[in-house]
Amino acid sequence: MSQHFDVICVGGGAAGFFTALNIAEKHPQLKIAILERGKEVLTKVRISGGGRCNVTHACFEPNELVKYYPRGEKELKGPFNQFCSGDTIEWFEKHGVELKIEEDGRMFPVSNSSQTIIDCFMDASAKAGIKILTSQSVQSLYKSEAFWKIDTQHDKFTATKLVLSTGSNPKMWDMIKGLGHSIIEPVPSLFTFNITDKRIKDLPGVSALATVKVKNTKLEATGPLLVTHWGMSGPGILKLSAWGARILAEKNYQFAISVNWLNDLDLAEAETLLKSLKQENSKKIIAKKSPFEFPNRLWEKLVLAAEIGEDLKWADLTKRQICNLAQQLTHGTYQVSGKSTYKDEFVTAGGIDLKEVNFKTMQSKLHPDLYFAGEIVNIDAITGGFNFQNAWTSGFIVANAI
Repeated sequence: MSQHFDVICVGGGAAGFFTALNIAEKHPQLKIAILERGKEVLTKVRISGGGRCNVTHACFEPNELVKYYPRGEKELKGPFNQFCSGDTIEWFEKHGVELKIEEDGRMFPVSNSSQTIIDCFMDASAKAGIKILTSQSVQSLYKSEAFWKIDTQHDKFTATKLVLSTGSNPKMWDMIKGLGHSIIEPVPSLFTFNITDKRIKDLPGVSALATVKVKNTKLEATGPLLVTHWGMSGPGILKLSAWGARILAEKNYQFAISVNWLNDLDLAEAETLLKSLKQENSKKIIAKKSPFEFPNRLWEKLVLAAEIGEDLKWADLTKRQICNLAQQLTHGTYQVSGKSTYKDEFVTAGGIDLKEVNFKTMQSKLHPDLYFAGEIVNIDAITGGFNFQNAWTSGFIVANAI
């Protein structure tokens, strides 16, 4: 015997819950279920933002917000005009969760715990009578004349409306292909760079604001760069990996980057600055103290890489050494060989082709009663709460449409 629901959301993550809750609040009479393949729901919400849950970002202008999405920038303009970060804050406040803005614009619950968000969703679902069914891995999906038929390894379900919010799940993408949709081949996004280089060896934990370019491409990003045991990470690198997801996959993650540790100064300006530092600090030892915003340990490594002895005084700096040092500061080349996944917040570029989705309703253009929410479509963002904002916005729009 199959169980029938008015709406079934497949995928018990952020997008699935937000969609189900918004439908239930607009139409309390509907029978709604969430099917989750794992034993637990909302696992990505739990680990996001280091367990604090980076709910959204304090960017309230739809035309500005879309700029954080390497894939989906054009398509999200309309949706963000319907439901933006301000609406997210209001929704959570109405459900008893207060959010706060951090210096970098990221927004978290005041409690600093992702459990607050999970409790909010679980309590609201219980109140709304939403059925949450775990360990329900979907084996097949097909449309009969009247209903969607969904078979899991344990049960059979039918639904009048079907919402797919399964994120980057290859098995589900295969089933969606079976329904006639095109899937843009997934590649990793948001990863860190593996680099073995004596200039950054033994410097894990050192951080500096830098501009990084991928050589022989147009890819460039500015942001905090963090030296790690295996290479380079931090917001600047993650941004670059998101915008360059496809290009860097094609290069098989073997490429060279150029790092400007002085951020906005070019080679000539760096040389001029070093010449004036030579005048001002003539009696001091160059390697001893960094004259810039980044730590002494990094400065010392760059000085040595410029073939300047560790006891050399500023007064004895030659023209060639000034040129070498300016080069290390503004155009140092580092060889990347491979990537590492950024924490557990794995994000994929790829998914349902955006041309096959109606962004006014998040409805499939091929099947009238099929909707998509969250990362299942070919939309992804840089780190900072933007992927969650896409989940909330698309869930809200599905709910409105249904």
